[in-house]
Amino acid sequence: TVWGSLTIKLEEYLKMSNIRKVDSLLVMNAIKKMFLESSYVIGKDVYNSISAAALDEDSLIAKEVLDQLLKNYDIAMEERIPICQDTGYAVVFVDIGQEVAVENGSLTNAIEEGVRQAYEEGFLRKSIVDDPIFERKNTNDNTPPVIHYNIVEGNKIDIMITAKGFGSENMSAIKMLSPSDGLEGVEKFVLETVKNAGPNPCPPIIIGIGVGGTMEKAAIMAKKATMREINKYNENINYENLEKELLVKINELGIGPAGFGGKTTALAVNVDYYPTHIAGLPVAINISCHASRHAHVIL
Repeated sequence: TVWGSLTIKLEEYLKMSNIRKVDSLLVMNAIKKMFLESSYVIGKDVYNSISAAALDEDSLIAKEVLDQLLKNYDIAMEERIPICQDTGYAVVFVDIGQEVAVENGSLTNAIEEGVRQAYEEGFLRKSIVDDPIFERKNTNDNTPPVIHYNIVEGNKIDIMITAKGFGSENMSAIKMLSPSDGLEGVEKFVLETVKNAGPNPCPPIIIGIGVGGTMEKAAIMAKKATMREINKYNENINYENLEKELLVKINELGIGPAGFGGKTTALAVNVDYYPTHIAGLPVAINISCHASRHAHVIL
């Protein structure tokens, strides 16, 4: 038949096309390495930002807290022990090129196995329970992770991970504002959320804000925004100005490091946005503590 003559095996198709094959073992090892390293080694942007804040701090108590955080980072890195006892919920963002084929296992299974091995071999605390309401039985290997997939052009797999502690995650919030609330409503919601959080998210914090889309889109943007490098701003000048203005206002709240007062409540405010419905203005706020553990790799 005509259709029969067009039938080719997958292996033959891969050879004929530009499809790049990536072994699932490569993905698994990358995931494992990222979660281990980010548990022990804080990012240079966070370390440098807290160092600068300590030098600028007037409050002796706040300065002492910041100095202790720096010592904690140094010890964690040197002795290969976790920065924080809450080693977090594994969250993975995957941009996978449409010209990539993962072989020798599924991509999801490779990610889950990488998380499992990292938390078991690194003696990282296992914090995930399988039933949120009734049984709350620990899965004993910190799986399953939360995975966000996005199909993109190209033949690469771009992976970002974060180990999200729940002291800060619990202080996050989302609100479906009215378009008439506008900029003033957004700022009010952000400031109220941070003020109500107080010392609970272990400040100094990094604040990710997602504006627009739908409820879930805003929340995902907010989570991903917490991983943006400190002092890198939104490319849109209006949102860059909003980030800078909110950072000033949040630090004026005076919550300070560990809630003891001082100049530095937040290290960064990162805002991302997406088109939304004419009737809506979704705003999500995701807060990350100073132990902002994240990593990035392109395979």
